[in-house]
Amino acid sequence: MNVEPETVADIVDSGAMTVQTVTGPIPAADLGRTLMHEHLTIGYAGFEAHSSRPGPDRAEMVAVCTDRISQLQDLGYSSLLDPCPADLGRDVDLMVEVSEATGFNIVCATGLYKEEEGGTAYWHFRSQFEDVGAVMADQFIAELTDGVGSTGVRPGVIKCATGPGAMSEYERTVFEAAAVASVSTGVPITTHTDRGTMGDLQQEVLTDGGVPAHKVIVGHSCGTNDTDYHLRIASRGSYLGFDRFGIGTLMPDVDRVASLVRLLERGAGDRVVVSHDSVWCWRGEPFPPALAGRLADLFDPTRFDREIVPMLHDHGVTDEQIDTLVVDNPRKFFEGATLPDLPRSPEVGF
Repeated sequence: MNVEPETVADIVDSGAMTVQTVTGPIPAADLGRTLMHEHLTIGYAGFEAHSSRPGPDRAEMVAVCTDRISQLQDLGYSSLLDPCPADLGRDVDLMVEVSEATGFNIVCATGLYKEEEGGTAYWHFRSQFEDVGAVMADQFIAELTDGVGSTGVRPGVIKCATGPGAMSEYERTVFEAAAVASVSTGVPITTHTDRGTMGDLQQEVLTDGGVPAHKVIVGHSCGTNDTDYHLRIASRGSYLGFDRFGIGTLMPDVDRVASLVRLLERGAGDRVVVSHDSVWCWRGEPFPPALAGRLADLFDPTRFDREIVPMLHDHGVTDEQIDTLVVDNPRKFFEGATLPDLPRSPEVGF
């Protein structure tokens, strides 16, 4: 796959209404039904060291991923965002192969993961000699403009992450570098949070770095049922990722649904995107064999339509509101559309 490189200025000038997929740019209006946080494959840093347990081979991964895509197509989906950062086993060649085989739009990411589970050793070593924040920003911009390595595949989003309850100095460096890259290229940002924490600080660091709030998705916001936390972020103009449906070990779906319904009732449905954070193929063997057989059921990207939509209907949510979550909001995010002010509430002050 060879994609003609563009200058940063070209991307800023022409990219407002398009989204870069792994097979080239498309109008954001052509995304259709879109899941905004799924993973074809994940490989934690160091998985190569578990050489006796390498995980599935390429043919097996392609088969699994094309089967998952087929299931999503049966539900009317035509696009997904795989925001796997560069240090978490990102495999753009796999994404291209699956996209070309299925006709499904896949958007990949540049960026780096949280300190606790990312490829931090390299950057910590490099930081002995120079400002790694500038090096990170240059790396993100290079991938966004020239493509990942020699593949020519350009990401359509920047990914950064924090751990639970704090933003480390390393993570702040990544966020500041992500802000530089976003401002330079116009490419939006999606984040990882843990346990429904740090989203408001993530938003603050990115917007202080010049990123418009509407170009930020605070991912995994459904890790908490604190509606005041959600509304603080939403009222400042960013998107909330309700994107871990099905992962009941972190938060029961009934609580996620109740939180989402409250946001819809407060008029924030125009700034929520949904997904599952499902992982279809794992590199190495990060889970013990006794758990491996349960992963396919846990990480099921069809759960929103099969289980969550009926629950939302039971709360009076309409199909039009659901279409806003899976069609309109992903399109607006990639188009760079500014979000209107939320209706104010005297009870909570925003």
